[in-house]
Amino acid sequence: MPITVRSYQDTPNPNALKCLLSAKVGDRPRSYFSPADAQSDPLAAQLFAIPGITNLLIHPDWITLGKSPDAAWKAIKTEFERVLRALP
Repeated sequence: MPITVRSYQDTPNPNALKCLLSAKVGDRPRSYFSPADAQSDPLAAQLFAIPGITNLLIHPDWITLGKSPDAAWKAIKTEFERVLRALP
């Protein structure tokens, strides 16, 4: 069954968005501040391929996306949801 976003939550940072998930994505929290940091994490690597993503905090039940100030949330959400649906 594909993973979906149950809801999006704003954070105090307008360039960060918490995404509550329908299923777990791993068993431990992890954070990445660059694509190079995420090379060994397949999910994080796919998320960094989304234009505008600058950092990630991945918890088993949620993911916080960080973006560059000029990136649009609408485009990021569309690609983020596509990545989640394609997870095994």
